[in-house]
Amino acid sequence: MSHSAPARPMTSRRSGPLTGEATVPGDKSISHRALILGALAVGETRITGLLEGEDVLDTAKAMRAFGAEVTQHGPGDWSVHGVGVGGFRSPEGVIDCGNSGTGVRLIMGAMATTDITATFTGDASLSRRPMARVTVPLAQLGARITAREGDRLPITIEGAADPVPLTYRTPVASAQIKSAILLAGLNVPGDTVVIESEPTRDHSERMLAGFGAEIRSETTDEGHRITLKGRPELRAQPVAVPRDPSSAAFPVAAALIVPGSHIRVPGVSRNPTRDGLYVTLLEMGADIAFENPREEGGEPVADLVVRHGPLKGVSVPAERAASMIDEFPILSVIASFAQGKTVMNGVAELRVKESDRIDAMARGLEANGVTVEETQDSMTVHGAASVAGGGQAVTHLDHRIAMSFMVLGLATENPVQIDDGNPITTSFPDFVPLMTRLGAQID
Repeated sequence: MSHSAPARPMTSRRSGPLTGEATVPGDKSISHRALILGALAVGETRITGLLEGEDVLDTAKAMRAFGAEVTQHGPGDWSVHGVGVGGFRSPEGVIDCGNSGTGVRLIMGAMATTDITATFTGDASLSRRPMARVTVPLAQLGARITAREGDRLPITIEGAADPVPLTYRTPVASAQIKSAILLAGLNVPGDTVVIESEPTRDHSERMLAGFGAEIRSETTDEGHRITLKGRPELRAQPVAVPRDPSSAAFPVAAALIVPGSHIRVPGVSRNPTRDGLYVTLLEMGADIAFENPREEGGEPVADLVVRHGPLKGVSVPAERAASMIDEFPILSVIASFAQGKTVMNGVAELRVKESDRIDAMARGLEANGVTVEETQDSMTVHGAASVAGGGQAVTHLDHRIAMSFMVLGLATENPVQIDDGNPITTSFPDFVPLMTRLGAQID
């Protein structure tokens, strides 16, 4: 999506039963990490199932700019010839990470302990997001950082010539903070330690170990402690990217709320640090079966079989928020059709995502006849047997807001419109064709 692309309004309408198979894209989090670790490894890393959304493609461009050879061989089939830990070169131009908070934070970490300089920018949405949560620990490792007021993009980082080890307790539960520090720690002598109050998604730890890093995780009195030994020689590995549970959430949600629906979503990651939405849906009474459980690319996966049925409201505990932080927007849509109220706790992090997702979902749901209450750290949705629809939602350049409201309109009495569908391409380029094949009416 061009940063200046004209807005593309979209409308979804009440649809008949959704049926068929929904093959969703590769996991975005793992795709970013596969490209970055492939660039830091020695040899050729072959990646299959890579998500080819704009966020990940921006990371691929960045790895080329830092000196890695990144090649696409076919749909989802890529290779990365890495430069080794500490082998990045200074890029000739600005690194544009588009809309991706994951991409920019992880890449900043990956280069911050190498004696090079890079400037990072992004689109209007990304440029509003806070970066101090990453730049503060990177500065403690020895990097010199110049940022716009409020620690926002554009940001220039002069990597540390003599990085120093760091033990860092994350101020909020964030896999992006943890992963940025661990990637920076690869080129630091000695141990880099990250302490979390509660575990966040562990894709970085799994993949670092797969590439040959010495890394261990343990539960201590301090919290969840991850220790990485610096200066390893990462060995190129084949990476099979499982399908993204966050992307799968959209056809799953549609099948749950559109009467008569019955769909299959194959090969979805069941990583326990990403599984909070599906745990919550089962508590709500959702008819979801997990078939053919197996392991792909070091990650547990299963085929999801989803049928429409009655749902009830639940209270989502705050300690579950980290394992489903990206799925709260679509959960609020599902909750709109559940009996009773659904309370989502511990969700303050949603206010600093691609948009203030609590505010964006609350305003959009209210415009379509749903009663919503919010605090700084919670959101409550009052479900109903029927949702009026008929309103417009503002996406704020946020792909998950856009897709969530397109799903809402498939089951409302009247059509639902969004102001701009362009952001969807950042994570799920095939969203509209896939949903249309299942029977959804999206214009």
